[in-house]
Amino acid sequence: MADPTPLDLDTKTALLSGRDMWTTESTEAAGVPSLLMCDGPHGVRKQSGGATEVHDSEPATCFPPAVALASSWDPELLRGVGEALGREARAQGVDVLLGPGVNIKRSPLCGRNFEYFSEDPLLSGVLGAAHVSGVQSQGVGASVKHFAANNQETDRMRVSADVDERALREIYLPAFERIVKEARPATVMAAYNRVNGVHATQHRALLAGILREEWGFDGLVVSDWGAVADRVAALVAGTDLEMPGTGGRTDAEVAAAVREGRLDEAVVDTAVGRLRELARRVRAESGADGSGAAGSDTKGSGADGSGAPGFDVDAHHRLAREAAADCLVLLKNDDGTLPLAPATRIAVLGEFARRPRYQGGGSSHVNATRVDSPLDELRLRLPDARVDFTDDPAQAADADVAVVFAGLREEDESEGFDREHLRLPADQVELIRAAATAAPRTVVVLLNGGVVSLEEWYADVDAVVEAWLPGQAGGGAIADVLSGRVNPSGRLAETVPLRLQDTPAYLNFPGGQGHVRYGEGVMVGYRYYESAEVAVRHPFGHGLSYTSFEETGFRVERTGADTATVSVTVTNTGGRFGKHVVQVYVAPAGRPVVSPVRELRAFTKVALAPGESTVVELPLERRAFAFWDIERGDWTVSAGRYEVQLGRDAHTVLASVGVELAGDRYRRPLTVESPVSEWFAHDAAGPALRKALAGGRMVGDDVLRMIASMPMRQFLAFLPEPLPQGLLEELSEA
Repeated sequence: MADPTPLDLDTKTALLSGRDMWTTESTEAAGVPSLLMCDGPHGVRKQSGGATEVHDSEPATCFPPAVALASSWDPELLRGVGEALGREARAQGVDVLLGPGVNIKRSPLCGRNFEYFSEDPLLSGVLGAAHVSGVQSQGVGASVKHFAANNQETDRMRVSADVDERALREIYLPAFERIVKEARPATVMAAYNRVNGVHATQHRALLAGILREEWGFDGLVVSDWGAVADRVAALVAGTDLEMPGTGGRTDAEVAAAVREGRLDEAVVDTAVGRLRELARRVRAESGADGSGAAGSDTKGSGADGSGAPGFDVDAHHRLAREAAADCLVLLKNDDGTLPLAPATRIAVLGEFARRPRYQGGGSSHVNATRVDSPLDELRLRLPDARVDFTDDPAQAADADVAVVFAGLREEDESEGFDREHLRLPADQVELIRAAATAAPRTVVVLLNGGVVSLEEWYADVDAVVEAWLPGQAGGGAIADVLSGRVNPSGRLAETVPLRLQDTPAYLNFPGGQGHVRYGEGVMVGYRYYESAEVAVRHPFGHGLSYTSFEETGFRVERTGADTATVSVTVTNTGGRFGKHVVQVYVAPAGRPVVSPVRELRAFTKVALAPGESTVVELPLERRAFAFWDIERGDWTVSAGRYEVQLGRDAHTVLASVGVELAGDRYRRPLTVESPVSEWFAHDAAGPALRKALAGGRMVGDDVLRMIASMPMRQFLAFLPEPLPQGLLEELSEA
């Protein structure tokens, strides 16, 4: 293939910022076509013409947002949804779909938590990688966002996330790392916020260092929309493309910096090369005209029967329904209240039953092809039942069961602002309480993008279904679960606390004066609750089923110095087909740093018929046992005994097997600045020092305990007589 036509400086700089809100500049002769980017973690939000209003977009399937999909704990489901998103994007001529969002749920108050997967980096990373692989299998690029430490909406355009290196490496970066290494995303989106005082779009250590040099990312880094403060600094740091366009203002700044010698033109050339490679990558599989990826299904008809969307609308709606049903979490089910009996009297309350809230607000808002009503779907699913909607709870007394739909309104949570509390609206709490007082049995169905408090009414009701924001087919999915057509198999991807005050970031969220301190360090979500023994309403990983499962024969075998394999037999011991999530946690051996009592290190979801069994094997790689050592600047495995635990959830350990690991044979160099404790604990230096100081009062155990943290330099200054000449140097070298 011939080399592309050389470009002049002004043309190159213009290519590296948007032409408008959603498209890039083009130079077709030089092999750089204009690319179309669209919002869309859970649906394609292609704006009509030049529109910028979030609700003005082309019809597309609104799949369940990340908050729901994460509760499936099912990477295959995520991949299938990703493939459908890719098909729709390609059918609409979209080159890059802006998603998924994989930021950690540091606080349940984050207004954008509905767009993020989990409080756990392993779960977020595995699901995010599956999502990206699915989207990109259709010739559409994904954009993993928001890199990095973008965990709140308050002051989001400038706030500095002040987070220590270990927390970054263990909590906030691993999901991005896994996706980059396993799914090779076309783009990564640099966030609005600052990280430890530096704008994320200008953070050379994060972008050029960690993202590219360490993880091997070879795609394009695009800014979040309007996130670039200094275009030249952003280019130097590794942000290739500024979005949206600025009318040429920042292009001129870059060109001037090159001409004045403040910016190497090679930096511009490298960024242009990445943009050209992105165009080649997404157009190679779709055809130059972007008419559709190989194998994509464009046979279906649109909502009006015209075929305009270019994808199978009905098939995608069915997929959205199946996905939502697998995401619902049965939190409580006293005395077998659910599933509902086929012939029963049901009082349905709450406006969400007729007009459900099914997606979040802000830039991810999708113009759905159609929306299921839970009330209508429940009537279709239970034709022999009497299903009456009522505004009056005193009428629930005439029913066998009341089903109350409650949750958060769009004005309660959205992009752009954080929540102030976890409570449901007062009128909904009152409705639940009144229904529970009147009806023989009460079921609550929740529709919310972020965790809500259950404490004002939980004890009064018989069953609770957490439906999250279930997408456009959520009404049918809810009916499927309530009627028993689908056995619920969702598991919580985040903890439901008893009180906001119990949450680990409570005293450090959302910060102030332009800074938010991540004072909880690595103790995020269940890591904190379990380590501090703080009671919660429902732990991470919790979820009930209409059947029962038994896990037996839990075994752990070492496969290398610091690796192992877990195996367990899972049996469906109940009377219904169901799905079960196997959760494996690791409790660390002795470390030189404070660590969580257990961390999720492997999981899988299995589907079993009644009486059926399967053997599950899961690998535990080295990182499953490692922590980020800030002194080494690397992952370290401490030698010792680790407990590998089979959990029903993050709190309930069903079985535990110990495994001895050799760990890293790394010995920190001893210098005069090393603490006395390290010198005397050293297997060679310690005895030699004790011998040299024999009889001295400075080496008694009580004294050494008191001065353990004293630097050796200071200890030597206190000695009445100096050590033998050269002894310390000899021991240091040894």
